[in-house]
Amino acid sequence: MIKRDLYLRRIISNMWNGEIKVITGIRRCGKSVLLFELFYKYLLQKNIADENIIKIALDQRRYYKFRDPIVLCDYIEEFVEKNKNQKFYLLIDEVQFTKKVIDKKNGDVEVSIYDMLNELKAYKNLDVYVTGSNSKMLSKDIATEFRGRATQIHVQPLSFAEFYSAVGGDKRDALDQYMLYGGMPRIVDIHDVTDKKNYLKNLYEELYVKDIIERNKLERPDILNAILDFTASQIGSLTNPTNIANALTSLRRENVNSTLVSKYLDHVMDAFLLSLAKRYDIKGKTYFNYPNKYYYTDIGLRNARLHYRQYDPGHIMENIIYNELIVRGYSVDVGQITERKNNEKISREIDFVVNNGDRRVYIQSAYQMNTEQKENSELRSLAITKDFFKKVVIRMDIPHNFYDDNGFFHCNLIDFLLGEVELW
Repeated sequence: MIKRDLYLRRIISNMWNGEIKVITGIRRCGKSVLLFELFYKYLLQKNIADENIIKIALDQRRYYKFRDPIVLCDYIEEFVEKNKNQKFYLLIDEVQFTKKVIDKKNGDVEVSIYDMLNELKAYKNLDVYVTGSNSKMLSKDIATEFRGRATQIHVQPLSFAEFYSAVGGDKRDALDQYMLYGGMPRIVDIHDVTDKKNYLKNLYEELYVKDIIERNKLERPDILNAILDFTASQIGSLTNPTNIANALTSLRRENVNSTLVSKYLDHVMDAFLLSLAKRYDIKGKTYFNYPNKYYYTDIGLRNARLHYRQYDPGHIMENIIYNELIVRGYSVDVGQITERKNNEKISREIDFVVNNGDRRVYIQSAYQMNTEQKENSELRSLAITKDFFKKVVIRMDIPHNFYDDNGFFHCNLIDFLLGEVELW
C-alpha cells in the first residue's frame, strides 16, 4: 500500500467542516484507495466504530440499488435519524454511477445525486465524502451543483517521492523509470516493460479519450486525437488554440477552427488530462492571454500517447517539476521578462514563477548546463529580474546542491523531488 499522506492530511483537516468532501482527479490515480482504504483505516485507528462508517461503492453489484439517489438518501436518513446521538461517516465511491430520477412523492420533480447529498449535508451527525470519475464529476460541476458548499480535494498520480517509496533501490534508476512510465499507481505493480506500455496505452485510448468523447458528445473525435498528439509533442513549449489550429490545418489539409480547438482543449483539461500554465509578465505584473503552456498530468500517459518516440528528457523533466509544484499546492505560472539590448527588446523566459501566499521563488529547469552558452541562456532571465526573490536552477548534471556567485541556488532534481531541499 502506497502512502498518500499529503492527500490524507487534507481530508483529515476538513473533517466535520459542514461541507461535502469531493475527491477528484484523473481516473485510476488512486482516489478510491485514498478514501476506502487509507481514510477508512485512519477512522478505525481513531476508534470510530466500523458500523458508524457507511461505505457504498456504486460500481459494485450489491450497491446498484443506491444508484437511485432517492433510495440512497432514504437509507442514509434512516440511519442517522435513529441514532442522533452518534456520529456517522458516509463514504461513496464512483458517485457518477447515480442517475436522475423523478420524485413522485414530492411533486414529480427530477432529482439528482447532488440534490440528495445537499439534503444529507444538513444532518449535524453526518460527515459526507464522495469520489467521482473525472469524466462525470468535474470541478465545474462541484462549484455549481453543490452550491458552493463542497470541499474539493484533488488527487494527482504518484509524485516521484511516492513512487520511490514503493519501488526503492537506486534513486537515479527509479527516476529514469518515472520519467518514462510516470506515476499511475498500477505501474508500480507491473514489472514487464511491454505490459507497462500496454497498460498506459489502453488507459489513454479506452478510458480517457472515450470518456471525453462520450461526456461532451464530441462530433470530431479525429480532431480531439490530433490535438492530443500535438500537445503531447509540445509540452514545455508556448502555444495557443490558434497556433494548434493552424498546425492541424496544415497537417490535415482541412480548415480546423481555433474555436473548436479551444473548446476541445477545455474538455481535455476538465478531464484532468492536461493542465494549463499561464504566462506572467514579471515586470508588468500582468497575465498574457496567450501563448501559454500545456503540461500532462502524468508524463507516462504523454509518452504512451507518442508511442515513446519523442523522449526529450529536458521537456519531460520540466513537466515533472511543474506537476510536483502543483502537488505541493503552489500557484505556478510561466514567467516572461523583457530585456533591452542595443535598443532592441528581447523577451526571455523563466520556466516557473512559483507563489505560496506572499512568498515567491523563480525556477529554471535545466537538464544540463554543459556549455557556457547553455549556462548563459538559462541564467540570464533570472539575472535581469533584479529583485530579491529566491532564484533556483533545478538540474540533472550536478552531484550536490550549491549557491553560485550570483546567489542562485543550483539544486539536483532528485533532491528536489524527494523534498530534501527547501525552496523558500
